[in-house]
Amino acid sequence: MTGKETVQEIYAAFGRGDIPAILERLAPDVEWEYDASPTEVPWLQPRQGRSGAAGFFASLANLEFHRFELKMILEEGATVVAVLDAEATVRRTGVRFHEVDEVHLWHFGDDGLVTRFRHRVDTAKHRSAWRE
Repeated sequence: MTGKETVQEIYAAFGRGDIPAILERLAPDVEWEYDASPTEVPWLQPRQGRSGAAGFFASLANLEFHRFELKMILEEGATVVAVLDAEATVRRTGVRFHEVDEVHLWHFGDDGLVTRFRHRVDTAKHRSAWRE
């Protein structure tokens, strides 16, 4: 299975709410939100390992998604880039925000498992929606 196919399966599992199917495609020591600065926004926290990634998915309960539209997936070597549009409301603040051309970076090891993942989003927009 290619990295692109794995990422397609991950997004399909996300759409079904099948988090265990996602976690089994991650390396045990996956770096989630690698090279990100810590923030109070729960879904943008740097995390380690499958349990850290599971914490990310649990943090999404803070959001009500209105749109999550995958637009394209590109693959080069061991890296897959996904571009999507998303719109969500932060449940505790009621603030709705949207991302146009949000970028997800997926890095794969030789075993075909995801070793690193990072969202590229407007972090100021996410922080503002979380704080208001």
